[in-house]
Amino acid sequence: MAPGSADPSPVTAERVEQRRRLVTAVPGPRSVALAERRRAVVAAGVASTLPVYVERAGGGVIVDVDGNSFIDLAAGIAVTSVGNAAPAVTRAVAAQAADFTHTCFMVAPYEEYVAVCEALARLTPGDHDKRSVLVNSGAEAVENAVKVARRATGRDAVVVLDHAYHGRTNLTMAMTAKAMPYKTGFGPFAGEVYRVPASYPLREPVPITGEQAAARAIALIEKQVGADQVACLVIEPILGEGGFIVPAPGFLRALADWCASTGVLLVADEIQTGFARTGSMFACEHDGVVPDLIATAKGIAGGLPLAAVTGRAELMDAVHLGGLGGTFGGNPVACAAALAAIDMYEQDDLPAAARRIEALMVPRLTALAERCPQIAEVRGRGAMLAIELVRPGTLEPDATEAARVARGCAQQGVLVLTCGTYGNVLRFLPPLVIGTELLEDALDVLAAVMIGPAA
Repeated sequence: MAPGSADPSPVTAERVEQRRRLVTAVPGPRSVALAERRRAVVAAGVASTLPVYVERAGGGVIVDVDGNSFIDLAAGIAVTSVGNAAPAVTRAVAAQAADFTHTCFMVAPYEEYVAVCEALARLTPGDHDKRSVLVNSGAEAVENAVKVARRATGRDAVVVLDHAYHGRTNLTMAMTAKAMPYKTGFGPFAGEVYRVPASYPLREPVPITGEQAAARAIALIEKQVGADQVACLVIEPILGEGGFIVPAPGFLRALADWCASTGVLLVADEIQTGFARTGSMFACEHDGVVPDLIATAKGIAGGLPLAAVTGRAELMDAVHLGGLGGTFGGNPVACAAALAAIDMYEQDDLPAAARRIEALMVPRLTALAERCPQIAEVRGRGAMLAIELVRPGTLEPDATEAARVARGCAQQGVLVLTCGTYGNVLRFLPPLVIGTELLEDALDVLAAVMIGPAA
């Protein structure tokens, strides 16, 4: 229960003190009561990581209904990158909601939708003419990217990577690698989806370069599918739910070059990596890759549901009139939030903030790995970092240890998420506005939990 007061920040919500503070057991009595109410009405298939119920949140802190304050190293899975309840975002939301909350852009359009598309055209990689469509979720963005790719190329096949995660709709479940909990029992899935090996440096049987890993994937595509049948190759520049896997240098570049030479469209799923998270506005920029289509969501709107597909004008405009859209896509309140969040990314240089988080966290995590033999690797970019946990002396994944550490951190007032195909990765996604002292306090808690005796 160290104080852990954060640095003052102009983008921190003043109504929430930036410190870790526990006043009850976790969960406290009010959260326990809410859990009982939940069991009676919420579907059992809906999971929650933190065993408490949130009353308010701001900056890098979540406060539960019992008055406990948790350091947030999840940011709503990279959604509240500008901080929770960022004042600029909440002001924009309130102002737009007072004007109008919905008309449906397909019925009666409005400037906010256009302004978001203008911002996406400016910010996404490449200086070519671009068009965008706004939707509600990352999965919907990926689905629409595939629709555009199929329409523009006249081809059907979609190629994805092993360890990929693209969503929970029928098509995106087919594109997702991990069965449990995402796919088990929900088939049959959409067809014409093909999977090839990713670059996973830690788990390559023999060390290979990024170019060699790309050649392995390309050979399988050409042999089993045929390049002339492939509409698009969909990639996460850093594999997200699959374990925050950073590919070997050259992997993405080689795939992009192959796509350009074969007419296969390169679709970058930047839903978790986008909007300053990795230290660049988009993760593709680290590899000098300009995708044909890019799917974005999560961090785009400071916590409100919004997503987009942005792509080359000739590809996006290949879709017939009425072929793209949706009732809530580009909701005006969400668009207002996005414009405020985007202004923060640019004006407050949040890509630099992500790089500062990396500079602070990586040495601390590396030092921890030297003391904890269960840490096989520290990896990631910017404020998208992870440690992979194994049974010491092996590469056997240890999901039990990952769950123990995440649970122990929560008990001490720090929210940490797990991920990975094998469930053995701890991932760190702090808000980009988090104060240094708050982040240091969270790392102290992590170290104490990891070094302590296993339960």
